[in-house]
Amino acid sequence: MFDLAAIQAAIREQQLDGWLLYDFRRLNVLACRVLGFGESFLSRRWFYFIPAQGEPQKLVHRIESASLDRYPGGKTVYLKWQELEAGVGKLVQGAKKIAMEYVPRNSNPYVSRVDAGTIELVRSFGVDIVSSGDLVQTFEAVWDDEQWALHLEAATHTDTAYDAAFGFIRDRIQAGRAIRETDVQRVILEHFDLNGLVADHAPNVSVGPHSGDPHYEPKAGSDSPIHEGDFVLIDLWAKCKKPRAVYSDLTRTAFVGSVVPGQIRQIFSIVAAARDAAIAKVREAFAANKPLFGWEVDQAARDVIEKAGHGPAFCHRTGHSIGQEVHGNGANMDGLETREDRRVLRQTCFSIEPGIYYDDFGVRSEVDVFIDKHGEVHVTGGPLQTEVFALLR
Repeated sequence: MFDLAAIQAAIREQQLDGWLLYDFRRLNVLACRVLGFGESFLSRRWFYFIPAQGEPQKLVHRIESASLDRYPGGKTVYLKWQELEAGVGKLVQGAKKIAMEYVPRNSNPYVSRVDAGTIELVRSFGVDIVSSGDLVQTFEAVWDDEQWALHLEAATHTDTAYDAAFGFIRDRIQAGRAIRETDVQRVILEHFDLNGLVADHAPNVSVGPHSGDPHYEPKAGSDSPIHEGDFVLIDLWAKCKKPRAVYSDLTRTAFVGSVVPGQIRQIFSIVAAARDAAIAKVREAFAANKPLFGWEVDQAARDVIEKAGHGPAFCHRTGHSIGQEVHGNGANMDGLETREDRRVLRQTCFSIEPGIYYDDFGVRSEVDVFIDKHGEVHVTGGPLQTEVFALLR
């Protein structure tokens, strides 16, 4: 729900003169979510300037002149492009520093939703533009109680999806029947549908060398069979089929045999220790009520893997924000691909998923972490995996 007073308080807290929300054809889904547009679609450019104090101002096209009428503030209607540009200048007149969905050097593409030309236009009026990243977190990535409950509901079923998937593999192998990665993928999707979940695309079921590719996706006709003696990594994610639902995202590993090979057990133990170190970093920070930044969580996990001599094989960030998209718009746990300087906020959720990847196999262990309004840290999706599952034990 749009809360002008709360938004203006956050703008003042960041010592800004305002926040300029802009969209064209839902390219800036963050602006749409902050205003609570739902799935509404506008075909023309609109701007909504929220000052640190005082009345907001709107700029809308003549054929969609009522599009922002539900929101407080004055309104300017444009028809010609010259009127649009003049209207933008009027919106930011007197402001020195404002926020937009922009990040310098596009270092965080989840927040950088405003095109360079629009940034140039706004800057032409003498305004300094800073990233709205932390404002976005506060009003888009922060979950309410309903979303937290929806996450827990989804996490129950993503957890049990592994029972269905690994049980299917075990039963097929023991019966001497053929099985492929896409067969397991189908079982997971059927489990999701049966339990009222939906995913943006199918899960990753990765056998042997495929598990060494963090973003491998099995496709019919090019996927691999699963045999006794194979290592299997399954990365799956889903959310409830309900409005405003948020994702659960998990990764677990198994060995199709009775005894897990020593090399696999060793690599898994390092990955699990890195995962647990990252979780501990989060718990310690919130227990002490200290600010925590995404890069610090990444470093806690990365230190463990680097100390064990596998640093170059940990080729992605430790985790990502989770929201209505599986990769959400809050702080990522990242000091590798970017230096995530946004704070980890209460009532936000993110994955912790360190991994070690080699040509013959790769190991990842992924859990979700939610910080509630009291600063309590919740790890969701069932018990932590403490060993590679031996499916034929």
